[in-house]
Amino acid sequence: MARLSWAARLYIAAVVAAATAVIAWGPFAFPWNSWRDIAILGLLLVVSESTATRLSPGDLSWSANTTATLAAAVLVGPVGAALVGACTVFSLRRGPSLAQRAFNTGMIALTAYVAGRVFVAMHGHVGVLNVNSFPGIIGPFAVAALVHVLVNYALVGGVLWLAASAEGTTRTSQAGMSVRVLFSDLGYGAFGLLIAALWTVVGPFAPLLVLIPLFVARWAVAQFAEQQRAYEATVGALCQAVETKDFYTRGHSDRVSRGSVMIAREIGMRGDRVEAIRYAGMLHDVGKLGVPTIVLQKTGKLTEEEYAAIQLHPMRGLDIVREIGFLDEALAGIMHHHERIDGRGYPMGLAGDEIPEFARVLAVADAFDSMTSTRSYRGARPTDEAIAELRKWAGTQFDPAFVDAFVAAIKRDGWQRPEPPVLAADELATVPAQDHDDPSAPLRVIDSL
Repeated sequence: MARLSWAARLYIAAVVAAATAVIAWGPFAFPWNSWRDIAILGLLLVVSESTATRLSPGDLSWSANTTATLAAAVLVGPVGAALVGACTVFSLRRGPSLAQRAFNTGMIALTAYVAGRVFVAMHGHVGVLNVNSFPGIIGPFAVAALVHVLVNYALVGGVLWLAASAEGTTRTSQAGMSVRVLFSDLGYGAFGLLIAALWTVVGPFAPLLVLIPLFVARWAVAQFAEQQRAYEATVGALCQAVETKDFYTRGHSDRVSRGSVMIAREIGMRGDRVEAIRYAGMLHDVGKLGVPTIVLQKTGKLTEEEYAAIQLHPMRGLDIVREIGFLDEALAGIMHHHERIDGRGYPMGLAGDEIPEFARVLAVADAFDSMTSTRSYRGARPTDEAIAELRKWAGTQFDPAFVDAFVAAIKRDGWQRPEPPVLAADELATVPAQDHDDPSAPLRVIDSL
């Protein structure tokens, strides 16, 4: 959230105002021991927030705050839970701006209050538990925990959506919140019920008994986040290696990845597959590491031998990345993204539904970005012209459903065109008007090598 639009600022103000309103509304008729419990659980939340783990990508962070707020929902009710959530403002974590800190405080307080209300509505017992509280309390607590996580993710998703709009990126680039982390939140929220149950036995010392499991949980999430960063670094290094071979294709892999995600989300692809196709888009051209640089940067028409070398790059790409375990379905997209619906593509000449879905998605995004980018052999085409070309070749080269999905996403979210490369005058003189590819020739793929 480096740059916030007025809409994002109003959104944050609304979240903070709503949290302030539910706390101010009260009631505050707590006995002294409830105020003590609120203070202790608030301290637990401050510790959790101060040791939050940064997730990748983006500047999202994860903490075990659900443990404290859900315990508060059981022990002191909705308003008490909101007060515990408001203790987020005292977090010692470095990094968040004033707007982020205000949003985080309002979001956690509001989420805790809603979860507390749901717990009460489900006839959950508020107060110190006893043996008669179980198993009847488990159902209301489970529903409250689910609502807590969903509201939390909805509020975060809203501000990320608005922040991305301000930065000129697409809505689909905000897939930072992993489903696995969401389920982790549900699991760690169960510690809240454990704290509430232990309160009967050890009273205010109950949070101390779960600190070790909580820090183990934090370590596990930190390991997951580190693994994700390692994945991103691996992919980024391979992309950079490809793009250093051809100045004209810098940023191409990132844009194909973004375009593929736009299509995937438009057709309702589930989250784990969207993440996989993002990697596929980043690595779809990694096989060009095996193509001679002189061929990639050639300004004239390719010879048959040179084009044959280009046609090998999907298979070379598969050879390079096949042992990278996290790619999974992305491998099929990398291997077959130059197949055509009419069977005239390469490397296998697959047709129609024989072509893996990832490959059909990548083909659309790849061709569109190629057409709208300046290359060594031609200038960039206007967006409208590139869309017209996609439609023209839908059903022949491209899957029509994915063309329609991509066009719909572009019209709604827009497309950030790449800046043309700055060339010297003698270089400009060598750029020919013709394309490397002739759509009417066998095995030639329009504007996509």
